[in-house]
Amino acid sequence: MSIGKSLSSVRSASAERAGGFPPSAPPSRGRPVSRRAASGRRAEQLAPFVLVAPAVLILVLLRLWPLLLGVNFSFTGDGDGDRDGAMVGFDNYVDLLHDPLFQQALRNVGLLVLLLPVAVAIPGLLATFIYLRVPGHRFYRSVYFFPAVLSPVIVGAIFNLLLSFDGPVNVVLSSVGIGPVDWLGDPDVAMFAVVGVHVWATFGMALVVFLAGFATLDSALLDAARVDGASLAQVIWHVIIPSLSRTIQFVFVTTMIGMLTSMFGLLYVMTSGGPEGSTYLPEYYIWIQQGRMNRPALASAASTVLFVIMLVVGLLQLKLLRRAGRED
Repeated sequence: MSIGKSLSSVRSASAERAGGFPPSAPPSRGRPVSRRAASGRRAEQLAPFVLVAPAVLILVLLRLWPLLLGVNFSFTGDGDGDRDGAMVGFDNYVDLLHDPLFQQALRNVGLLVLLLPVAVAIPGLLATFIYLRVPGHRFYRSVYFFPAVLSPVIVGAIFNLLLSFDGPVNVVLSSVGIGPVDWLGDPDVAMFAVVGVHVWATFGMALVVFLAGFATLDSALLDAARVDGASLAQVIWHVIIPSLSRTIQFVFVTTMIGMLTSMFGLLYVMTSGGPEGSTYLPEYYIWIQQGRMNRPALASAASTVLFVIMLVVGLLQLKLLRRAGRED
C-alpha cells in the first residue's frame, strides 16, 4: 500500500504540472543576482568616461589651461614700470591694431586664405592621378612623401640656394629670355615664394589623407562614369569631389592650420620676416615680441588673435564646404 500511495502521489504531482499549475518557486536568490546586474550595468555606463578621462585631462592641462592663462596674460602690462603685471584692459590689443608689422601679418593671413584652394588642389590632383593610374602615377607614388620628411630648416636652406638672385632658377629663366627675379628680396614676390616652398614641403601629408579617402570611394561610380563617356575633368568634378567632401573638409582645415602655425622655420631661414616685413605672419610676430622685444603680454595678445582667426576661418570653411556639398 505504501508503494501504491507513493506512485499515486507522483502521478498527481505530474498531472498538476501538466495541467498548468506553476511549480514551486526556487529558493530566493534574486537579490544577489539583481545587485550584480546593476553593478555590471553601472560599470558599462562608466567605462567610456574612464577611457576618455586621461585624454581629456591631458587636453585640459596642456591645451585649455595654458590657453586660458595666455588670454588672461594678454590683458596685463609689459615692461619694468608700474604697468608690469598690472591689468591694462585692451591696451595690448590696441597696440596690435596700430602696429604696421602686425597689420602686414594680418594681410598675409588673408593672402594665405586666398591661396588655400591651390594648396589643397595640388595634393588632391596628385592623389587623383595616383588613384586613376594615369601616366606617371608610379613616379608620383614613389616620391610624393619625400619632402614631408625634411626639416623646414633644411628645406629653407635648399630653396635659399635655388631662389637666390644668381641661383639655378634664375639661370634657367634667363636662358629662355625671362629676366632674373628677386624671389626673396622683392616685397611683392617674397611671400608667394615662401608659400610655394611650404606647399611643396607639406603636400605629402595631405596627399596621404586624400589616398585614404579614395579607399572609401565606390569604384562602381567611376565605372559608370567611364561607360557614360565622361572626361577626366567631369569625373573629378561630378564624382570624386562630391564623394570625398568630408576628406576635402578635413584637408582644408588642417592645411589652413598648418599655414598659420607651421611656417616659422621657413620664414626664419629664408626671409627673417623681410624684405620690409612683407613676409610677417602672426606666429613670426609672436616670436619677435616674445624672444627679441621681451614683450610677453603683447605676444600673448597676438597669440589670442591668432587663435580666434584660426577658429573663425575653420568654422567658415566647414560651413561653406558643407553648403557646397548639400548643393551637389
